[in-house]
Amino acid sequence: MRNSGKIQSVVLYGKAGCCLCQEAREMLERLSQRLSLNVQEVDITSDPALYERYKHSIPVVAIGGRVVLAGHFNEDDLLLALQSAR
Repeated sequence: MRNSGKIQSVVLYGKAGCCLCQEAREMLERLSQRLSLNVQEVDITSDPALYERYKHSIPVVAIGGRVVLAGHFNEDDLLLALQSAR
């Protein structure tokens, strides 16, 4: 995939101790090396409303304020979501 030069803002909702969240973080780190990503991590345990909203679906990836992936996904799914959101 070509880097368009535009920085893409991505929010990763998760919590400490979540192995799927760690996998999602690592995937985003790998993809950040190829793409212009600004990744913000949000710990859902820091906000009761976020915790209630996402407690059964983390990790959650949002792009442009819209949830694009949740739960178990792979790097191909994440790359496709990032490409689709551009």
